Amino acid sequence: MFHLVLSACLAGAPQTCEPRVLPAGEAPTRKDCEMRASPIATDWLARHDELTGGNASCVETAQLPALETQQIAPGVYVHQSAAEQLSPQNRGRIANLSFVIGSKTVAVIDAGGSRSEGEALYAAIRKQTDKPISHLILTHMHPDHILGAEVFSEAGAAILANARLSDAAAQRAATWMQSIPEQIGAAAFAGTHFANVDHGISQPLTVDLGRRSLHLTPVPVAHTDNDLTVRDDGSGTLFAGDLVFGGLTPSLDGSLTGWLKWLAAPPDPRPALVVPGHGAVGDDWDRTSAPTRTYLGALGDQTRAALAAGLPLSQAVQAIAKAMQPLAGEWVDFDAVTARNIPAAYAELEWE
Repeated sequence: MFHLVLSACLAGAPQTCEPRVLPAGEAPTRKDCEMRASPIATDWLARHDELTGGNASCVETAQLPALETQQIAPGVYVHQSAAEQLSPQNRGRIANLSFVIGSKTVAVIDAGGSRSEGEALYAAIRKQTDKPISHLILTHMHPDHILGAEVFSEAGAAILANARLSDAAAQRAATWMQSIPEQIGAAAFAGTHFANVDHGISQPLTVDLGRRSLHLTPVPVAHTDNDLTVRDDGSGTLFAGDLVFGGLTPSLDGSLTGWLKWLAAPPDPRPALVVPGHGAVGDDWDRTSAPTRTYLGALGDQTRAALAAGLPLSQAVQAIAKAMQPLAGEWVDFDAVTARNIPAAYAELEWE
């Protein structure tokens, strides 16, 4: 297969250029790719007016820069990212991303934190299979999981997510589009746009990829108010999104009690493998989810203790953070994330 690659530069900083992979230009031969290149590139640039276009070329799959992935079960691939916060060094690539290959089509689970990362995931898929990419499933609305989605929409995938995701993301979109380039660099973020969700899910849904099914389940308010899990029938793999963390400190953006309630009820059936939103893939539900349960349980216990002691929030933040310090060695960026989690927990538990 051949793929259309466009050199795209920021209109406001023409010296800042990045190669952009345009999935609509995918073709079986170089000649076919080159014949279609000009109108596809022109149309794409018209929808990305913050960029100007340079040379376009058609390259073979092997030449595309791709994310590293590991096959954790037959037909199931995971890119495990580093446990880090956004930075220029990691280019915003901090979330686990996955894809599942059926006999007919491919489904992608989470799209990464930029168009660049989405393209690198697309390339990783194409190095494994030429089958159509039929679905992109978003586990929740945080930008490190969704901002590569436009790549897969252009590849023909339907985007599926919790029915609440679109509204939740829209409320923060303007802030993210300004702050993330400042955190990871304008070049790394070049060409990144939000993609519309095609199907909002409010009830469990099964997706057929051909001889294997994915079961999508929207979750009540927990990590966020728009979490969604995915279970692959073929391998027994549960893609938990950020309902399960490893390494990177869990961030509370929904309901502490709701999250703990979800974690307290083991998935049925028990998964053979658990893919967290951050951290290593696990082969035991209890062991893989335990660090998240322990952290959130401590956050709840210490927040309730501060409330029982009558501490105002201004004093409670320091007291709770100090009481939770024994857990700090297990988590990346513990102090900063915990300092943000405490006010959310305090506001929720104050009215129990």
